[in-house]
Amino acid sequence: MGRQYTLRAMPNDRSRGRIVWLVSLVVAVLGAPSLSPSAHEIPNDVVVHALLRPEGQRLRLVVRAPLAAMRDILFPTRDGDNLDLSRADRPVRDAATLWLSDNIAIYEGGVRLAPPHIVATQISLPSDRSFASYESAVAHVTGPALPANTAIVWNQAVMDVLFEYAIVSDRSEFSIEPALGRLGIRVVTSLRFRSAAGVERAFELRGDQGLVPLDPRWHQAAWRFVQLGFRHILDGTDHLLFLLCLVIPFRKLKPLVIVVTAFTVAHSITLMAAAFDLVPSALWFPPLVETAIAASIFYMAIENIIGSAHLRESRWAFAFAFGLVHGFGFSFALRETLQFAGGHVVPSLLAFNVGVELGQIFVLLIAVPILHLAFRYVVAERMGTIVLSAVVAHTAWHWTMERGSTLSQFEWPALTAGGWLVLVRWITAAVSATALVWLSTVWRRAQRPEPQGTER
Repeated sequence: MGRQYTLRAMPNDRSRGRIVWLVSLVVAVLGAPSLSPSAHEIPNDVVVHALLRPEGQRLRLVVRAPLAAMRDILFPTRDGDNLDLSRADRPVRDAATLWLSDNIAIYEGGVRLAPPHIVATQISLPSDRSFASYESAVAHVTGPALPANTAIVWNQAVMDVLFEYAIVSDRSEFSIEPALGRLGIRVVTSLRFRSAAGVERAFELRGDQGLVPLDPRWHQAAWRFVQLGFRHILDGTDHLLFLLCLVIPFRKLKPLVIVVTAFTVAHSITLMAAAFDLVPSALWFPPLVETAIAASIFYMAIENIIGSAHLRESRWAFAFAFGLVHGFGFSFALRETLQFAGGHVVPSLLAFNVGVELGQIFVLLIAVPILHLAFRYVVAERMGTIVLSAVVAHTAWHWTMERGSTLSQFEWPALTAGGWLVLVRWITAAVSATALVWLSTVWRRAQRPEPQGTER
């Protein structure tokens, strides 16, 4: 009788996959008692503090970041989730290299500096306040470590690192490009730089801001703000709709230039005023301006539908009046970016206005030919004007209602003596501007030749 064999089926790919999945599940449930999770969720909000100072032929950067943002790093733990400080030095240095120095580029005179040397690291409690100044931060990072028996949950601790870069001179021009956006969903880098001349600059960088000159020349700041102004006008849907309402009835060069120039001059005035803190700082002011901007779009659209010749003649005056309101809207976008102006606030403001103007010209170069062709070959001009304006009016009306609802949630404070003074100044300015517009309109009408009567 022949030898009998027992055949055992080998597990197929699906069976092996199930086995691997079960093993992974067991490991995930039981966990490794001595290590923190290697893959944790991306934190929502991450704040990174950085202090930068050139000293002789070295540049020192002190950084504080939360351990919770250092993913794929195994931090040793004990007694549950408490960080084991006696074994944390190597993982902290790895995290400092992988998540910080590898993602921070510093340039001296346009040349990127070589990777830094890690001078010291420190695990700190979230309540530590040593980063209030550069001196106290350096003293803390290079000072004694926390006692090894300190009870601190690993994902609540912060990591402090002192980096040192080799430089040619502390008088050079320095720029930084912190690409720390991967640390969390919303990342804010609070950066303070002090030059060798003692000038201190403070920055609040959101996400990845690109290359930031730390002490920019005037032309560097101006070019940056030209780009900001150009991008802002293209990103602002409400400003684009208002501009469209302005130019729908005008496609000839002269009236178009007058209307757009009046709008530009007006928003430049209020933008300057806002930059120098000559406007209310209360929380209700931004929603008030946003509501007024929506209402201005609605008004201009209705004016286009009515189609009065008198209203068209005074279009530049309305463009100027509403431009004052839109200037406040521009200032809200500019408020966070003035930090990049360095000591060149006025050139940066002028450059921002230039960028806005270039953006408006770019939009007009596209919109005016399209309107001209549409009114010539697709639809009659009057009907096309009514249809386009009605669509814009519908959108603007909903914006006005939504923003007005937001505005109504704010409690209007009682005006103090200083508040009344500011209000009187703005009312005086508004009355003066209105009087100037009215006198200009009267003067233009007086310059027209009177129609001659028909001889009998």
